[in-house]
Amino acid sequence: MNNNPPNQIRRNRLSLSLYLNYVAHGFGLLILSQNMTALGQAWQAPLKIVSFVISGIGIGRLLAYLITGYLADKFSRKFFVYLGMACYLAFALATPFAKNVYFAYFLAILAGIANSALDAGTYTTFAEMGNQKSNILLKAAISLGEFILPIEVASLNGRWFGISFLTMAAILVVNAILLAPLKFPAPRQNNAAKSAGKQQVSKKKLFATVCFVLYGYASMALMIWFTQWITLFGQKQGFSAASSHFFLSLYSTGSIAGVFLLFAILGKISGQRLLIFMNLAASCAIAVMLVSQTAWLTALASFIFGLTAASGIMQTGLNAFMDLYPERKGLATGVFYFFGAIASFTVPIITGVLSDASIQLAFGSDLFIGLLATGLALAINWALKPETADQPAEVKA
Repeated sequence: MNNNPPNQIRRNRLSLSLYLNYVAHGFGLLILSQNMTALGQAWQAPLKIVSFVISGIGIGRLLAYLITGYLADKFSRKFFVYLGMACYLAFALATPFAKNVYFAYFLAILAGIANSALDAGTYTTFAEMGNQKSNILLKAAISLGEFILPIEVASLNGRWFGISFLTMAAILVVNAILLAPLKFPAPRQNNAAKSAGKQQVSKKKLFATVCFVLYGYASMALMIWFTQWITLFGQKQGFSAASSHFFLSLYSTGSIAGVFLLFAILGKISGQRLLIFMNLAASCAIAVMLVSQTAWLTALASFIFGLTAASGIMQTGLNAFMDLYPERKGLATGVFYFFGAIASFTVPIITGVLSDASIQLAFGSDLFIGLLATGLALAINWALKPETADQPAEVKA
């Protein structure tokens, strides 16, 4: 009998607390951009400088993902969950009172470190609990936080902007109390996994590893590329500003619906095949938008793109990558999301250059990323396919 996993009640409580952290993380992803004007006034800085401060989150991720991922396999998962919560709490409490951009930039980097620490502790914990499908629902928790925050900021109606930061801090404090008595499952490193770590890595496994890390970049770039340019692309296509903004709302709606769809069918269909289908469908949706002349067709394609590309296929790819290295789940998470962080840093630069030629080119190049992600998914499926060809056929009398 395996005594490592907590009983069902404790598992549910632990899962709920881990999801609650990602509601706070959803706040953290948008809270600076949602308060740009107020922060610029507090720091006596133009919006351009505030935008530069926001980039510190990406820098923090790049600095921390590989380190936290590696150390998560050496120390307890709970330590890194609490480390992420502590960094986010410091960010939420200190940012409203920051008086200059230098301190604010440090706090933004701290938020990026918080993101990487949470990922290193949380994704691996769900894997150790034997329910990697739960990783998919983390995307829904993030979306919930991203949904609540703009509503709260709008409802403040001229009151102190720091209230939204304190709400984020309150979520983290309450969750820290809830999480304190809970035990995390011990890393499950059976003898087969340990011996696998000592064996020489096969060429196919090495090839799959390269494809996975590139997929970490492509799957993140696919979403960022779309969200950054869909509104401007819609306006350049001649659609109204309201319709163009609505495309992004439909993308968000599709992403939430896609999370639950993916959660329902994952297990019935292999994750590797889902990666192929979802990325191919997302690529087709972009192709439709590029040729569409009607707002309703672009709106439908935006919903389908969210349903597929933003449904949790990045997390599905991570689950498969962790399965490839069961003895190094933390490091696999760190490497995978490190390349995702590179995407969040480089995509705005790449698309900015492309936009000098045309907005259509900047947006349309996302089709190449979608096809790249599909190709990588096909390559992963091939590399991980069990090798049966070399086994001798059974001889019948």
